[in-house]
Amino acid sequence: MTTGTAGAVSAKGKLIVALDVETAAEALRLFNELREEAGMFKVGSQLFTAAGPDLVRKLVDDGARIFLDLKFHDIPNTVAAAAREAVRLGVTLFNVHAAGGGEMMRRAAEATAEEAARLGVEKPSLIAVTVLTSMDADTLTETGVAAETIEEQVRRLAQLADASGLDGVVASPHEIRPVREAVGRDGFLVVTPGVHPSASAYADQKRVTSPAEAIQMGADFIVVGRAILNSPDPTRAARAVVEGMEKSSGQ
Repeated sequence: MTTGTAGAVSAKGKLIVALDVETAAEALRLFNELREEAGMFKVGSQLFTAAGPDLVRKLVDDGARIFLDLKFHDIPNTVAAAAREAVRLGVTLFNVHAAGGGEMMRRAAEATAEEAARLGVEKPSLIAVTVLTSMDADTLTETGVAAETIEEQVRRLAQLADASGLDGVVASPHEIRPVREAVGRDGFLVVTPGVHPSASAYADQKRVTSPAEAIQMGADFIVVGRAILNSPDPTRAARAVVEGMEKSSGQ
């Protein structure tokens, strides 16, 4: 997968539209409406549970670059098997939970590379979720990570993902710079959810910012859902997001 770094991809290429909808028909309609406005489309737990892998195959066959956002987190053998299936689906990008540990991530990375080589296809990028944007310090404490700040935990998990052979991480806008400081490797991807032209619109996400600010902070890709999907004119909304990123980066 040729994703490049933030400076090597157009603003449109950096936009991942989250197809967080209930049906395959709605997802396909949105893809066809927005395919010229975004570089990638995210299929997450809701849509995958509703429509399954056949929808992913259909989108890929229709020319979509897909971010399969299922956040695999299980025993290493199970996650490695799931990684192989993600490669077979033809996705561009998929993720696991870094909290699954080093062995789980290493096995997933190895399986991804092996399956891509076996099939003779380009290897999808495998990234790790660090700390969900809905979480704060209190949530970390609830889960037993009492000695950490959010930033410290994100740094630790980003370094673990890098050491485990992954291609990057998912991190909130507020942790982009800490990730860059923790992992100095060129080409290490940072995919950023929790972005909205009006950051205050996300009441259920605690660490958010605007798309333009996320790009300025060093995100390679941003994931935008509600700001586009809930707009009366999704095409216009997507274009506004891209224009904002272009202005912020001087493109």
